[in-house]
Amino acid sequence: MKHSSAAGSQTVLILSDVHYACAAERARTNYEVAGINRPLVKLMLRFWRRYLWLADPFAHNYLLDRFLEKCGAADLVVANGDYSCDSAFIGVSDAPSRESAMECLGKLRARFGEKLRAVMGDHELGKSSLAGNAGGLRLESFRVATEQLKIEPAWEQRVGRHVLIGVTSTLIAFDVYQRDALPEELAQWKRLRDEHFEKVREMFAKVDAGDRIILFCHDPTALPFLAADRVIEKKVSQIERTIIGHLHTDLVFWNTRWLAGCPPIRLFGKGVFRISCGLNRARGWRPFRPLLCPSLAGSQLLKDGGYYSLRISDAGADFTRHRLKWEKQTR
Repeated sequence: MKHSSAAGSQTVLILSDVHYACAAERARTNYEVAGINRPLVKLMLRFWRRYLWLADPFAHNYLLDRFLEKCGAADLVVANGDYSCDSAFIGVSDAPSRESAMECLGKLRARFGEKLRAVMGDHELGKSSLAGNAGGLRLESFRVATEQLKIEPAWEQRVGRHVLIGVTSTLIAFDVYQRDALPEELAQWKRLRDEHFEKVREMFAKVDAGDRIILFCHDPTALPFLAADRVIEKKVSQIERTIIGHLHTDLVFWNTRWLAGCPPIRLFGKGVFRISCGLNRARGWRPFRPLLCPSLAGSQLLKDGGYYSLRISDAGADFTRHRLKWEKQTR
C-alpha cells in the first residue's frame, strides 16, 4: 500500500504494541499463570487469553514483517511503544525481552533509519503481571531502554504548523505505577518522574498559539496527570489528537467509556489495582481527543489489528486506519 505525500503535506506512519517475541521469549511456557495459586483466577486468565485477548502472544512476529512490506514510503514513522512480550514482567532488563525489543527496533530502523521515532511503552520498563503479582518496574530497564535501545523518554518534532510530542506514560502516571517499583528504587523513580515532567512541560510551553499538537502517549492512564499540570493544561485545547496504544483493540477501548470512574479494585493483585486506578480517572482522557492505534495483532476475538497513516498539511491532520490480516498462528 502506497502512502504518497501530496504537495505541501507529509505522511506519518504510526504503529503500536508490536510485542515481538525472539526465540528465547517464545521458549517460555505458562509464564502468565506461573505463581498463581487460585484455580478460579487461572481459569479466568486462560479464558481471557484464549477467546478475547491473544491465545498465543508469541505467534504474531509475521505481522511486523507484513507491516514493513505493505506500509510504503513515509516522511516520518512513530512506533508507540511495547516492542517485546515482556514475558518476565521486568521490562528490557530481562535478557530475552531485551533481545525481542532489539530485533523489533532493528527491523524498523533498518527500514526507516532516522525517520523512526520510538515512544517508550510500559512493557519496556516492566510492570507486575495481571493476576500473579510477578515482576514490576526496574531501573535497569529504564537504563537499557534509553542507552541500548536508544528510546528517548521525551521528544518533539515539528511538521508544518503541527508539533508532534512523544512522552513516557509510565513516568507521568507514576502515582499509579509506583506500587510496581522496588522500595529501594522508589526515590530514583520519583526523581526521573520529576525530570521527565519538567522536560515535557518545557516542550508544551514552547508551542505557539497558532500551532496544533499531536501527542503520542502509550498508556492513556497518564493523560489526567498531564492535565493537572498548570503549564500543560493551558495547551490541551491545542491538541488535535492524542495517539494512544496499550489497549490493543477497540474491544477494550469501547469498554473504558462505561467503566470510567470505577473505584480502584484491591482484591486481585497489583495488576488489577493498576488498571482500575487508570479507569478511575478515565473521564479525564476526553479533552486529549484520544485515538487508539491498535496493536498489530489486535484481539483474538475481533482480529482487528493494524496501523495508521497520517497526512499532515496546513488544512489539518487526516488519519487513515489500515488492517493487517491474520494468518494461521505459528511460532
